[in-house]
Amino acid sequence: MFLDFNGKMVSATEECVGPMRLTKEPIQVLLVFAKEDSQSDAFWWACDRAGFRCNIARTPESAIECFLDKHHEIIIIDGRHSRYFEPEDVCRMIRATKPSENTVVLAVVPQKLSDQEEPSVLPLLCAGFSRRFVENSSVSACYNELIQMEHGEVRCQFKLRACNSVFTALEHCQEPVEITSEDHIIQYVNPAFERMMGYHRGELIGKELTELSKSDKNRADLLDTINTCIKKGKEWQGIYFAKKKSGDSLQQQVKIIPVVGQGGKIRHYVAIKKPHIDNNNQIHKLNMEDKGSGDHSQSAPTLQNRRYSSVARIHSMTIEAPITKVINIINAAQESSPVTVAEALDRVLEILRTTELYSPQLASKEDDPHTNDLVGGLMSDGLRRLSGNEYVFSKNIGQNQLAIPITLNDVPPFIAEMLNDEECWEFNILELEAATHKRPLTYLGLKIFTSFGVCDFLNCSEATLRSWLQLIEANYHSSNSYHNSTHAADVLHATAYFLRKERVKSCLDQLDEMAALIAATVHDVDHPGRTNSFLCNAGSELAILYNDTAVLESHHAALAFQLTIRDSKSNIFKNIDRNQFRTLRQAVIDMVLATEMTRHFEHVSKFVNSINKPTAAIEETSTSSMNSDYECQNNIRNSPENRLLIKRMLIKCADVANPCRPLELCIEWAGRISEEYFAQTDEEKRQGLPVVMPVFDRNTCSVPKSQISFTDYFITDMFDAWDAFASLPNLIEHLSENYKYWKNLDEMKCKSLRPPPAS
Repeated sequence: MFLDFNGKMVSATEECVGPMRLTKEPIQVLLVFAKEDSQSDAFWWACDRAGFRCNIARTPESAIECFLDKHHEIIIIDGRHSRYFEPEDVCRMIRATKPSENTVVLAVVPQKLSDQEEPSVLPLLCAGFSRRFVENSSVSACYNELIQMEHGEVRCQFKLRACNSVFTALEHCQEPVEITSEDHIIQYVNPAFERMMGYHRGELIGKELTELSKSDKNRADLLDTINTCIKKGKEWQGIYFAKKKSGDSLQQQVKIIPVVGQGGKIRHYVAIKKPHIDNNNQIHKLNMEDKGSGDHSQSAPTLQNRRYSSVARIHSMTIEAPITKVINIINAAQESSPVTVAEALDRVLEILRTTELYSPQLASKEDDPHTNDLVGGLMSDGLRRLSGNEYVFSKNIGQNQLAIPITLNDVPPFIAEMLNDEECWEFNILELEAATHKRPLTYLGLKIFTSFGVCDFLNCSEATLRSWLQLIEANYHSSNSYHNSTHAADVLHATAYFLRKERVKSCLDQLDEMAALIAATVHDVDHPGRTNSFLCNAGSELAILYNDTAVLESHHAALAFQLTIRDSKSNIFKNIDRNQFRTLRQAVIDMVLATEMTRHFEHVSKFVNSINKPTAAIEETSTSSMNSDYECQNNIRNSPENRLLIKRMLIKCADVANPCRPLELCIEWAGRISEEYFAQTDEEKRQGLPVVMPVFDRNTCSVPKSQISFTDYFITDMFDAWDAFASLPNLIEHLSENYKYWKNLDEMKCKSLRPPPAS
């Protein structure tokens, strides 16, 4: 037991650093002695008396192995007999390992003869030893040495480890922090401070505050007022204008806290600085700058600039959901609130940020009917009131009879050759559709599932996989112009492409990969070629079954498992254990449901805020600590919650990747989805149902305008975020070129897929 800083009794296994208390396991000691003798025995029994855990190593190699396994706080190396090993070499080997930076290393040295001069300890210190112990086989002498180390160097190392934790927190906190010495020399700034002020910390550390440019917007006596206050040991809090590296003045809410150290003197000043802004005006300003920047008359931005834009826009991306506005208001209120209120608001923010409240409130866009109709048709529950108060129900949409899979012979050579290019983004799925007589999903599925080792993972035969792929493909409607098995194959191809990207691969395990490939394959099975809104308005059996909520997506997921498990010949899950099946099933269902558009902005917003922004912040501030930055990024991305967000984003992007395909493929897919929407509008008019997307009238619709609206509203931000994470410059380049193509057609007043032939 010993006294802590507040005079309280604390057990030897607890350490206090200011308000921080660290509970430790018993101290671990490693004895490195080539042979057992009275000295090693004395240290062994001394450890036992002190309640320390002890290990013994006889060779340098076993010492390193044992230390890397246990991470001992104290290492005692026998330096009396160099014929067994050189103690300095052993110490250097240990010090070369990262865990040793918080370890105390003691050298046991022989007693000097009476006529010998006291040897210098400098060679031992240079080798990495912390201290020396002159051999003494008394257990009490060894016990006293251990207790002195525990209360001296070991306790200091505990405090240093605690400081590392504190600095890690500072490095990752959102509030800008600056620490200066008592003479106002900058000693530390965190990444948030660098981002706010535009400086790199190397440009600031070691400089006096007086050397930095000052804003002329502060009143003349403000600095004197601040200094007078903090020199008395009092906190100062208020508004201060600072000058950024760019020369711009920035209004800040500043809190400066004096830190009293040894001798009761002020040793440091900690300044916490937040931008003092009107959130709504700032967002408006960002949006106006974004709209006003660039010369729109010029050609599309270069690939490099577009890639930079994908990362840079993450920090300013604002998806205007009501919850986002609420959080901004609370943040602003915190700045001028008492501590108790600010802490309560922190708890409110924590609740708001972890609850399903991110779906945006979508206002009607009368000036853009294409966007308005797309939003209404893709993101609403579909229940549209007519002139009366009753919803309209009409005849149910029947399901096709479930087809029986046919036998598939070996893949013909010309198709096998075509599939050799499936790892390229430019792979032409429409050529495969023609070559396979509208059965591309089975052929492409066999190739991709084999390359990802699906049969090995599921412990199923290739024949079972082939039967399953045929069964799933047979339940896609070939009569649909868009939602058919070719679309499923296209989404499977995009999913596999994304899974092979290095950053995606590093975040997901093999079960995640299997779930993604299966989800892509089944994500639109038995799609009737009509939207959820249509089914709800028509009162279909599916809409009634699923309570008008995620009707099609729920049906796709449920039917996929019903089809799979009803026949052993095509049950790819029959050989995996129950727990693995449940985990895989849940992952597949979650990914299929993520393709439903009503939660589009929620999924994108969570991905941006939980993955893009933290990762970008680490990348922007990475300096010499490359390994810790890499680990930090992995910690962000590899948590179960964030892996879920990555999988959802992956399948969402794969599902609507057509605008990022090569131009000819993009044009063909645009034609197919337009035709499906035209057919739905025709049927709505025939049945007297509400017309969900009036602009998709085959006689009046402008296909270029619909593509521009879809890209602006749904695609650009999502693929900017996905590109910033997965690095997909070729997709962003295609997206830019395709957008320019549609813009040119629209400027020509052309409503069709292609420009009119030259006269």
